[in-house]
Amino acid sequence: MEGSGHDWFHVDRVRKMALRLGEEEKCDLFIVELAALLHDLDDWKLNTPEHQSGSKVERWLCSVGIEADTIFRILGVIDEVSFKGAGVETPVRTIEAAVVQDADRLDAIGAIGIARTFAYGGHKNRLIYDPAIDPVMHNDFEEYKSNSAPTINHFYEKLLLLKDRMNTGSAKIIAEQRHSFMTEYLTRFYDEWEAKR
Repeated sequence: MEGSGHDWFHVDRVRKMALRLGEEEKCDLFIVELAALLHDLDDWKLNTPEHQSGSKVERWLCSVGIEADTIFRILGVIDEVSFKGAGVETPVRTIEAAVVQDADRLDAIGAIGIARTFAYGGHKNRLIYDPAIDPVMHNDFEEYKSNSAPTINHFYEKLLLLKDRMNTGSAKIIAEQRHSFMTEYLTRFYDEWEAKR
């Protein structure tokens, strides 16, 4: 069983949202769907360095007979999906990458995003919150990957930044709503922490 918030249901939500955005953006839905379905297969959060021996995605796509050019395009989309730190730019080169990146980021915010954040924090044995530990705006990917701060810090180090990093118009609208929900949640969290509610 997968308990970090990167389970099949996450993959399926990203696929559904990517297809929704992809239809609106008029892009190659085959590339979008396969990239969305496979985007976490080689993810650093789910694979320890000793278990990474080449791309699982590439091997699988080759094994089912996908053409080399299509594999190249899918791998390019997947390579551009991940958030790499608050101070790290993650530009996309294609509309397909924009759509899949947006879909994955939308799943990181809002009600489900909050649930996934705490699931991941628990999976990594992190504190929920420690007022003495300030969030860090990581300026490189290695620094971001090695972070072990309390889960609430992740809202400031990533989640609250995503609204302004959406690529497509449709994703920006959805992100506004999900962002608002997170800010309301944090207000309530701090009130309860201080026994104000």
